[in-house]
Amino acid sequence: MRQLVLSLAAMLTLFGGSNLQQSIDLGFTNTTGNSKTTNVNGKYGLLYKTTGYNSQPLDLKFSLSAFYAENDDVKSNEEYTSSLSLEQFIYNGWLGYFTFDWLRNPDFKNYDGKYEFGLGAGKEVYKDERSSLKLKLGVGYNVLDFADETSTDTFASLLQQIDYTNKLNELSLLYGSIRANEGFEDWGDNYEIKGTLGLKFNLTNSVHAVLEEQVTYDNLPPAGFKKTDTKTIVRLGVTF
Repeated sequence: MRQLVLSLAAMLTLFGGSNLQQSIDLGFTNTTGNSKTTNVNGKYGLLYKTTGYNSQPLDLKFSLSAFYAENDDVKSNEEYTSSLSLEQFIYNGWLGYFTFDWLRNPDFKNYDGKYEFGLGAGKEVYKDERSSLKLKLGVGYNVLDFADETSTDTFASLLQQIDYTNKLNELSLLYGSIRANEGFEDWGDNYEIKGTLGLKFNLTNSVHAVLEEQVTYDNLPPAGFKKTDTKTIVRLGVTF
């Protein structure tokens, strides 16, 4: 995975120029006293903007993140995620997209690898100088590789997503998304919803701070695991 990140960044640097933007964020929390808690999280992000079909905007996004938490010297969470998306505008706000998402959390979600491939279309229903609202609909192919002896599960699904951004002022950006993945098999029971809400503050031209809340609800989690997972993330990062 590290080699993939380096290769992708090197390739886009050659052709991207000012169209390429990268960021590295790190967050850390430590508490002592009645309880001892350690929380470490990090994220690498890449955004490449160019023109594609019919001279319309083409965006490529890639991210890699890690999260680790420990309570009283006992590991309470460890998770790694990666996401790749390609978004091609076509005409009058209409767009096509491709996504790939990966998650690994063997101890606390029982996923040695959770893979999702998505393909679909969308519409930017609102856009002005400060804000944007996009609606997306597509189909997905999912592979669940469990950490225990459970057999690997594969299924097709319906993908639905809402993305919103709002540049509140010159220094801060509000962003949010709601994403639903509903399996065609066991329709109405096999679904997952993830909501993200965050604030990004630009401290200087290249340094920023991020406050983010994530809530994931899996209606059919692996046996013995909870349906709801939440994260509150604070990070400090640099953009280059």
